[in-house]
Amino acid sequence: MGLRTRTKVIIGIASGVVVVGAAAAIAGPVIYANTVNAQAEAAPSLSAAPSGGGQLSAAEADGDWKSTGDSFAGYRVHETLQGQDVDVVGRTKDVEGTAEVSGGSLTEATVTVQVATISTPEARRDEYFRTTALQTDQHPTATFTLTKPVDVSGALDGSTQDVTLTGTMDLHGVEQPVSADAQVAVAADGSVQVAGSIPITFEDYGVQAPSLGFVTVDPKGSVEFSLDLEK
Repeated sequence: MGLRTRTKVIIGIASGVVVVGAAAAIAGPVIYANTVNAQAEAAPSLSAAPSGGGQLSAAEADGDWKSTGDSFAGYRVHETLQGQDVDVVGRTKDVEGTAEVSGGSLTEATVTVQVATISTPEARRDEYFRTTALQTDQHPTATFTLTKPVDVSGALDGSTQDVTLTGTMDLHGVEQPVSADAQVAVAADGSVQVAGSIPITFEDYGVQAPSLGFVTVDPKGSVEFSLDLEK
């Protein structure tokens, strides 16, 4: 189409760097792992988003879109505590986004999340993430910028469309190329839903996942997002 698309998706993300207090080790790794795993939210999906099955004509889809309060973003990371596998999930709904659709393609979008508001059920983990891992006082947001147009016309007839979002992510003051697997669908009320994840390696962004002896954090994690957009 000759369009030069530059879609910015500023996604509040967490590095997945976590701190587990000594109390967790004392209470028992099995109890801790079971507790944290039970608290971890499921990965974003359109089945977990508002009801789908809506349709839009090409003319109805074209134009400007804005995120609603149902949108969220965050991270998922795996850690090992004395042999126990633990999935840690952080979330925030502090998301503001805009998007533009033209001719069945997503041509522009910007989603901003305040990284410091991402939280888990463990306050000490969140404090480490904000102050030591990502230094959110200096880097309050993270930015994903799409560098290729995205055809979303397949979602307009009520179907769920798989898409790949290729671009760059700016996290902790470092920009790296990334690729996100996502799904797009039109909800029954005419809003547009986008849900997916972006794999990241923390070291690529100058963030070192800690190993504290009794707990080890994987060097890789994922950014997760669920966006609900309306005109």
